[in-house]
Amino acid sequence: MASNRNFLIAAIIFVSLLAWLANAQLSPNFYARTCPNIQGIVHNAMTQAVGRESRMGASILRMFFHDCFGCDASVLLDDTATFTGEKTAGPNQNSLRGFEVIDAIKSRVEAACNATVSCADILALAARDGVILLGGPSWTVPLGQRDARTASLSGANSQLPSPRSSLADLISSFAARGLNASDMTALSGGHAIGLAQCSTFRSRIYNDTNIDASFATTRRTDCPASGGDTNLAPLDRTTNHFDNSYYQNLVAQRGLLHSDQELFNGGSQDALVRTYSNSYMAFSSDFAAAMVKMSNISPLTGTNGEIRRNCRVVN
Repeated sequence: MASNRNFLIAAIIFVSLLAWLANAQLSPNFYARTCPNIQGIVHNAMTQAVGRESRMGASILRMFFHDCFGCDASVLLDDTATFTGEKTAGPNQNSLRGFEVIDAIKSRVEAACNATVSCADILALAARDGVILLGGPSWTVPLGQRDARTASLSGANSQLPSPRSSLADLISSFAARGLNASDMTALSGGHAIGLAQCSTFRSRIYNDTNIDASFATTRRTDCPASGGDTNLAPLDRTTNHFDNSYYQNLVAQRGLLHSDQELFNGGSQDALVRTYSNSYMAFSSDFAAAMVKMSNISPLTGTNGEIRRNCRVVN
């Protein structure tokens, strides 16, 4: 009888432990024992990548944003004959770039700590380091996320905000992921770095009325009314430096995307945009806090998901 009772107690403890593991919280020290050099490995690789092409910092940040309407590395998965990933979703196809950088980092991490660090965590660290390398703030990345075994093409198409979104649409999209309007406005400052394709801002420079005339004329030079869809323009006048000039542009009606200018167009975010335009410290602090908050959106932890050996395919 006693042995049966002991077995039952042990079983309850085991099940409780599994439940705790499945709901374990993320921690910046998650790999302190299992892969203590992870942050240095990622930072060194990103230093090399951004050194080769400064735009890569913005590209990896954007990839993280697009993944973090799930934060599970699903955006990294390739299509196969039996699996459809998210790379062909409208917001991602012929747009997201830098996958080879994540591949290279993963190879280095696997060499140091085999089957230990998730692709989701690698992407989160790489995005942070890309911002730092372009002069932006640092933040403590919560680690311990695991990688999804699935992806959602329909989710990527429907949940990611469009460059033609209204303010109401933007607020709704971010709210659906647990982020408030202030988080959204701070995170939009990621457009302080990087480039955009003509197809994403053509309607803005030809049709919108809340736009500086000289700015529209300049942008039309490289973005004709038809054709040239992939021609590039800077999202911000200091495109390789992470600063608050993005918000200064909005106040001057020089936002490149329609969705950018919606943040300063007589609506609820005008005051915050003006604050950020006057204070880099206010912006950078809120941006860092919002990045941490976004990293904690429904992460896969414990026994959920997996640790991919190759970020492009499930194990």
